[in-house]
Amino acid sequence: MTAFEILNEEIVTCRLCPRLREHSERIAAVKRRAYRDFEYWGKPVPAFGDPAARVLILGLAPGAHGSNRTGRMFTGDGSGASLYRVLHQTGFASQASSVSRDDGLMLRDAFITAAARCAPPGNKPTPQEIRNCRPFLERELDLLGNLKVVVALGKIAFDNYLDLLKLRGLIKSRAPFLFGHNRQFVTAPGQPVLISSYHPSQQNTSTGKLTEKMLRDVFRRARRVAEHPAIR
Repeated sequence: MTAFEILNEEIVTCRLCPRLREHSERIAAVKRRAYRDFEYWGKPVPAFGDPAARVLILGLAPGAHGSNRTGRMFTGDGSGASLYRVLHQTGFASQASSVSRDDGLMLRDAFITAAARCAPPGNKPTPQEIRNCRPFLERELDLLGNLKVVVALGKIAFDNYLDLLKLRGLIKSRAPFLFGHNRQFVTAPGQPVLISSYHPSQQNTSTGKLTEKMLRDVFRRARRVAEHPAIR
């Protein structure tokens, strides 16, 4: 087994957060009417993507009827539909949509993960639950040896990535890094460029706070920085 396969197996079998495991399993048993014929994943969701990726995409947590159903990070719901369509348009994904773990979708030069790996009630993991998951993210960062860019989807993911850098002694404070859409930050010497984006939630996309063009601009920037890291 590769190091990523070993890590993903540990993620899938993790039971550090009983509240999240119980919620994920309950959702998988009850299901949503539209998906009653689906066999839900109902477990922690592993990361997904290219082990040689230069771009890491960091979100908050799996959706109850999205990733918790499909078993693949950020697929199966409205947020994933927007995200993967844009990833396809910008050359990071082999196809524009994903409906199951077996549909052939592949990521190119991108790796997708989350601050929390289980679907949380109300889409709100507690700070302790995120801390429980942090070692998984740390190990992913260590394994992604080609990483040049981190794209944080939403302020919580953004703050959690900065918290990780602070714990590692790479930054002193989050204060200099002000979240906003399509903003770019140099965090510390030798670290990937950080790009912040509004989260592609249905609330943000349906109200026009985040348009497909705005999200596409984020990933065009990510590709530009990944290919020319000295030009910022």
